Amino acid sequence: MGYEITQSLFVGKHTLLVEGVSDILYLQALSHALKARGRTGLDGRWTICPSGGIGNVRAFVSLFGGNKIDVAVLTDQTKPDLKKIEELRRSQILKSGRILTVSDFTDKPESDIEDLFVPDLFVDIVNSAYDLPDSHKLNVKKLNDADKNTDRLVKKAEAAFNIMPEGIPTYDHFTPAAWLINNLKVLQGEKILVKTTLDRAEKLFTALNALLPSI
Repeated sequence: MGYEITQSLFVGKHTLLVEGVSDILYLQALSHALKARGRTGLDGRWTICPSGGIGNVRAFVSLFGGNKIDVAVLTDQTKPDLKKIEELRRSQILKSGRILTVSDFTDKPESDIEDLFVPDLFVDIVNSAYDLPDSHKLNVKKLNDADKNTDRLVKKAEAAFNIMPEGIPTYDHFTPAAWLINNLKVLQGEKILVKTTLDRAEKLFTALNALLPSI
């Protein structure tokens, strides 16, 4: 049943596998913002499908392959996942070059989809998504101080929320992404933090679009 639902909702002729639903929302928001500026967003021929993690990609591709579906993967890159990513590439279950990591576009050794965002912009999104009171609003320094053992914005945010007072919800991946897709004006304007974020996203979309057949 789960496979049938996935087929009907998320699978198209050209399917892009991502980690989860929040990735879909972030990619849609960034693509919309770029296209609104006349720049390169994600080609509409891509259907984005949540895979649930790099460990599930092989099973997804095995299922989709029989239907002659063109598949590419965009995955987070974390230290625990490096071995899985390399094993997947060596397996040649997908054509060469069809497994991309977010780190390919952030110049960071570890990256989640959130790391496409400049930290200042990410903090603004999180503060607004959770409607944090002024006394507990995050800034980049608080974010960095919360966990100095990682460069991943998600892990820093989780650590920062773990020391918040009672009454403030636990940080999750979905809430900021859902807020952003409903507040796209945050990605408007000419602030350097917005332009830098969109530049990274455009490089990602350009690379993904290049995997599609010429029209």
